[in-house]
Amino acid sequence: MTTESKNENGAELSPEQIAEDIIKQAEEQVEEQHEHAQDAISAEQEKINELELALVAAQSTVSDQKDSVIRAKAEVDNVRRRSAQDVEKARKFALEKFAAELLPVVDNLERAIANVDKEDEGQKGLAEGIELTLQSMMSALDKFGVKVVDPQDQPFNPELHQAMSMQEVEGVAPNTVLAVMQKGYELNGRLVRPAMVMVSKAAPSVDATA
Repeated sequence: MTTESKNENGAELSPEQIAEDIIKQAEEQVEEQHEHAQDAISAEQEKINELELALVAAQSTVSDQKDSVIRAKAEVDNVRRRSAQDVEKARKFALEKFAAELLPVVDNLERAIANVDKEDEGQKGLAEGIELTLQSMMSALDKFGVKVVDPQDQPFNPELHQAMSMQEVEGVAPNTVLAVMQKGYELNGRLVRPAMVMVSKAAPSVDATA
């Protein structure tokens, strides 16, 4: 930094004037450096702001992708669970139609046994053969999850039984199965055929004022 010792008119400057010029030049340089520093700070701050915005955007993208991955995993788990349930149901109930087709055969075997005269020696062998056939059939059905619904003397259950008639019977509680006309069957807990039953009903109320 240099300072002229003369003014514009060529006159010598006093020490005070020289000092003022030096101070003025120093202030101008400080101001210039301050402006440069402010410009540099502004540029750096702008870069920082840009980086912060980029960071926020990246964090948002990561969060969205994380949510997408979690949702996709949950959907895959749901599909896997539903598929496993469908396979299990298919395994359990694949024989439903086949079992339903066999039930009339069981009914016929039971009717044949009921109609055979077991006291007749000539029919005794026939009765034993039918009973063995029925036992084999029932054993095979039981092996594959087919169970008999035989609600004799049990409370009437509309989910398993179909009432064919109702009858008042003294000493029997209402809604009790009096007779099973045709047995019902379940396959692994699912009803294949309801039991056809006769159900007791309550006695008509008597009007005490009559």
